[in-house]
Amino acid sequence: MSQLAPPSADLPAPALAAVTWSDPQREAAFNTWFSSLQDPLQLQRDTLRLASADASFRRYLRVDSASGSRIIMDAPPDKENCKPFVEIATLMAAAGLTVPRVLAWEPSLGFMLLSDLGHQTMMQVIDKANPQANQELYLQAVDALVSWQKASQPGVLPPYDEALLRRELDLFPDWYLAKHRGMVLEVAVRDTLNTTFKRIIEHNLAWPSVYVHRDFMPRNLMITGPVEGQPSALGVLDFQDAVYGPITYDIASLMRDAFLSWEEDFVLDITIRYWEKARAAALPVGNDFGEFYRGVEWMGLQRHLKVAGIFARLTLRDGKPQYLADTPRFIGYIRATASRYIELKPLLRLIDKVEGLQDAGGFAFGRV
Repeated sequence: MSQLAPPSADLPAPALAAVTWSDPQREAAFNTWFSSLQDPLQLQRDTLRLASADASFRRYLRVDSASGSRIIMDAPPDKENCKPFVEIATLMAAAGLTVPRVLAWEPSLGFMLLSDLGHQTMMQVIDKANPQANQELYLQAVDALVSWQKASQPGVLPPYDEALLRRELDLFPDWYLAKHRGMVLEVAVRDTLNTTFKRIIEHNLAWPSVYVHRDFMPRNLMITGPVEGQPSALGVLDFQDAVYGPITYDIASLMRDAFLSWEEDFVLDITIRYWEKARAAALPVGNDFGEFYRGVEWMGLQRHLKVAGIFARLTLRDGKPQYLADTPRFIGYIRATASRYIELKPLLRLIDKVEGLQDAGGFAFGRV
């Protein structure tokens, strides 16, 4: 499951930020692995520093070399499987996207040396006060997304099917409602959620499938400059959880961001431009933009319910409370979509009760 994590270069790397290890055995394994690469790849040991950690068990280090800086992924193999990262990086590169190159990898240890796409994410250069000033950046993101989707083939990536969609949706009642909000999930609540989730899944699976990044958002897009003779393009990170699923997903992820919200006129502007480029590329987005936009809203709803659950889990299980600071953004997304569709009014009432936005005396879970 995608972790909605800041990528390796999400924050400017402080000079020589200390690299510490909680496990002496892992530190020893790293030192042995690093020493085997140090001379052949001209890595400068005294420049090793922390780049960032993310919402999973991965973290990233940065080290200089004679050929420029490199990124080291530290992903304990008993907690993280790096194979999908390597495979999907190959798929994305073949599709023409700018992604980290795998320079060295030891699967048994969970250490990987990668090319460095830089220090700046798209999020860092966005002008939040002036949406239109960011149009060119977003159109670069759209171009990368269309290229990725054009390369789609069935049977290559895991399916984003009913079972997976349901497991993700269940994070909301299990972690956000029950554990974070302390809500007792009575029969009426469960019935409302089951009916709503069934509708959400049906709406989303009605759309054709393509390759889905699953966290296609400005924190995972890098400002790279020209790379190996290729023109400047946005680099792409955090793609290891990619699947084959609804074409509506990644544009919903891009425009209904986990950490940044835009007014709907800008969301519509970029979504329409994506839809036009996708149609020109013969991608299956349909001939009616209104219908497609409704599909994006329903797909976004699934994502926002999932993420609210993930952020609660990160706080309660993993001791990372900073993610819950963005929960009001997701509740706002959920309420905005639920208010548009009569089938979602029971969900809206449930959310309003949980968030204290409606007097409990007038509440009825199952009625529209």
